[in-house]
Amino acid sequence: MMGPIDYRPDGPIGRITINRPDRLGALSRSMVAELGTLLRTIRGDEAIRVVVITGTGRSFIAGADLEEYADSSPAEFDAYQRLSRATFGELADLPQPTIAAVNGFALGGGFEVALCCDFIIASDKARFGLPEVKLGLIPGGGGTQRLTRAVGRQLAKELIMTGEMLGAEDAERAGLLTRRVAVEDLATTVTEFAQQLSDNAPLAVRAAKGLIDAAPATELAAGLTAELGELSRLFGTRDAQEGIGAFLAKRPATFHGR
Repeated sequence: MMGPIDYRPDGPIGRITINRPDRLGALSRSMVAELGTLLRTIRGDEAIRVVVITGTGRSFIAGADLEEYADSSPAEFDAYQRLSRATFGELADLPQPTIAAVNGFALGGGFEVALCCDFIIASDKARFGLPEVKLGLIPGGGGTQRLTRAVGRQLAKELIMTGEMLGAEDAERAGLLTRRVAVEDLATTVTEFAQQLSDNAPLAVRAAKGLIDAAPATELAAGLTAELGELSRLFGTRDAQEGIGAFLAKRPATFHGR
């Protein structure tokens, strides 16, 4: 039986499912802690080359569990926010590429989880929002920072300061989405994209992710130097030998992360 955080390796793809449809995937304290522990385990698993996170029912993740908020002291509330920040950081910092497969509502912390991922593939029924101002709060899991970096200040201010939701078509137009598909095609599209990523050399994919993530905070000259260093390092790997040899032999390459 699936728990609220379900994890299943599927070959090179690690599949995380938020399984709490009766609460629209709302994240309790225990779920956030469990997710953080799981992500640390996945980080060290070289067999997993891509991570997919999705929800069940009508929702991806509909933010925090507000019933827990109502019963929290200020100290408990602060501890939960710090735990969420650490867990979301674990997701953003995974060396493997990550895909948010957004099946429905991605609100509050759910939108922030999606923003931590490298790619967002959404169904046409997906809805994104940071409605915390309607509760007298603001986003606390990176919404003001990651959304601004993703779409710019103007749209970030509109979404955060009005608390209104963004539909899948508008999210695609804003550049948030990698793909927008019919809801019945979401699982197939995500699997095909994850397989495309996992078929490539994992050391090269991880190096590319790290360099791209660091680029906004890196001066150009330093970034170019880092890029050259990674390229030279990768040239000495068995995967590079395999990739070049396979290309010349006109056969598919088989990479082992070595």
